[in-house]
Amino acid sequence: MSERRGDITRRTKETDIEATLDLEGGEVAISSGIGFFDHMLTALGVHSGFGLRVSCKGDLEVDGHHTAEDIGIALGQAFAQAIGDKKGIARYGSFYIPMDEALAFCSLDISGRPYLVFDAAFPQWRCGEFDCCLTEEFFRAFAMNAGVTLHIRSLYGHNSHHITEAIFKAVAHALKAACRIEYEGTLSTKGTL
Repeated sequence: MSERRGDITRRTKETDIEATLDLEGGEVAISSGIGFFDHMLTALGVHSGFGLRVSCKGDLEVDGHHTAEDIGIALGQAFAQAIGDKKGIARYGSFYIPMDEALAFCSLDISGRPYLVFDAAFPQWRCGEFDCCLTEEFFRAFAMNAGVTLHIRSLYGHNSHHITEAIFKAVAHALKAACRIEYEGTLSTKGTL
């Protein structure tokens, strides 16, 4: 088993989640109950190079909000567990992703200081059974629980599927860059993150 791995079980009255995130790679298997969200989380796993397994049973009879937010919480906690003391990591990552007419950007800092700046508009409010506004909710929950400063921006686009997918892939590649082991110590003037 990889040392850079997090396993989280989260059970509430709204969701029942099992999540595993392995920074060294592995299987990507997603079952959230929302097809388009599965597609986005699969893209996140594949493009980051992380092993990513998520199983969620949520109150989808209400809507997808609790499912998206709680998966963000669980994956954020799994990431924090996997990244550990952050020793040796590159810490920063930035990436642009084009998808047809859409262009998205992500810049992040695995700092231990959670923050989200999210600047994206979705021309169509829904992709399949996924409300596009849940993209921000997912990444806010992830950032707050992962301890990551996360800036996401859609520069332009006309198709909400393309915009959302470009965002998820930009975050994936930025995370991949930031998680690389590049130093012997910790990249901080304080000596700790």
